[in-house]
Order: sequence, then C-alpha cells, then structure tokens
Amino acid sequence: MDAYIGPIAAILTTASFIPQVIQVLKTKNTEGISLGMYAMFVTGVFLWLIHGILIQDVPVIAANAVTFVLASIVLIFKIKSK
Repeated sequence: MDAYIGPIAAILTTASFIPQVIQVLKTKNTEGISLGMYAMFVTGVFLWLIHGILIQDVPVIAANAVTFVLASIVLIFKIKSK
C-alpha cells in the first residue's frame, strides 16, 4: 500500500492543473489568477525538477516536468494578458 501513495499523490497533484490549463486555453481569461503565485509556483516546480534530475529520481522528474509545463502555460497566458 505504501508504494502506491507517492505515485497516486504525484498523479493527482500534477493532473490538478489540467482543468485550469483547459479553461485558460478556451477562454484566454486569467483575470482571477495571481501572477505572483504562479511565478513562484513555476519557479519552485522547476527547482524540484532540477532536484529530481540531480538525485536521479524518475518519479520526481516526471511529475515536476509535467507540472512545470502545465503551470507554465497558465503563467505565459497570465503574463501575455498584462
């Protein structure tokens, strides 16, 4: 059971960005999204990705690579809407 908790958590937290990305892509509206929060979050996820690469942890790399891409899409739209 313990072996499943981490992967399930990684899948859920990574996939949680998909609805936001879809909404932003459909509506192009980022008005209710905090630029500061997304900038800090994307930076933090990028650092987790680097950490995963340095320790050669494939689940950490995979989860943070996907999350980085999804959250970056929202951040880019937010920056472009300014």
